[in-house]
Amino acid sequence: MSLTVSAAHAQTVKPVPAPVKLRIGYQKSSTLITILKARGSLEQALAPLGVTITWNEFASGLPLTEALNADAVDFSADVADTVPVFAQAAHARFVYVAQEAPSPGAQAIIVKRDGPLHTLTDLKGQRIAVTKAAGSHYLLLAALAKAGLTPADVRISYLTPADGRAAFERGSVDAWITWDPYVASVDKAPDVRILANGEGLASYQRYYLASSSFATAHPDVIATVFAQLKSAGDWVRAHPDDAAKLLAPIWGLDATTIERANGRRSYAVRAVDTKNFGEQQKIADTFYRAGLLPAPVDTATALRWNFSTKRAEAASASTTATTATAASSN
Repeated sequence: MSLTVSAAHAQTVKPVPAPVKLRIGYQKSSTLITILKARGSLEQALAPLGVTITWNEFASGLPLTEALNADAVDFSADVADTVPVFAQAAHARFVYVAQEAPSPGAQAIIVKRDGPLHTLTDLKGQRIAVTKAAGSHYLLLAALAKAGLTPADVRISYLTPADGRAAFERGSVDAWITWDPYVASVDKAPDVRILANGEGLASYQRYYLASSSFATAHPDVIATVFAQLKSAGDWVRAHPDDAAKLLAPIWGLDATTIERANGRRSYAVRAVDTKNFGEQQKIADTFYRAGLLPAPVDTATALRWNFSTKRAEAASASTTATTATAASSN
């Protein structure tokens, strides 16, 4: 009798999931991942899958995707739309997992209030600080093109956001192009003026990426992370005050500044759909013409995650089922 009971009990015990380590790379501007990290939400959601997380902070998106390609991280928190283009040009093994809807006002060209720069045409001959391959880099190229200028018409210094701000404040550069929360950290200063933001120039969609091998091996982890990111985005939009207070000590900024920065981001997380992917090719072509990519990049051949089939497929493939499935899973 006891043997029968023991056997029946053994059949009802759920197997313990094999341990999985998820290495996440993120930036200071990775708001939703930062919130999930601070609240412990992602660890809690992934615990039933046997997943533990390690967190790795990067100064900007390009080194983050380089780490992804070097198998130093498995998942990349949001990077600007420009960054995956450079990663694709380097033949990185990654898959687009999700994107945030456009936030063109969340990056800007910053100049001195009493300085001589009042139009985009005035950028000619000026010293400009920008982070290479960041969304702000594309904003610079788009702004120059609108003004009838080329990169050769200005003097560009490739600097991290922190170094760019320092150079701007000491007068080593005439303009600093960056993104939030860095924009919000200075845009109310009495000696600062916004020359232009991304409106009409760059839509600024941010993408979440994963290692192709990790996503293929752990589709349930990818689905859980996506659901948590979408939930965090909904929470930020519904509770701007609480989100700002949570981020203030982490970012070292006051809550009012953070709330202003967050107000310029959509935080609308969605699956990657071809109809929301069109600007990627324009970005790739712009950087190639500027001599910043070694060869043309066909963004339609990049991989994006299909939540319906739980596999990676070409970005050019139909994504109707993917979007519907991802939306219904939350």
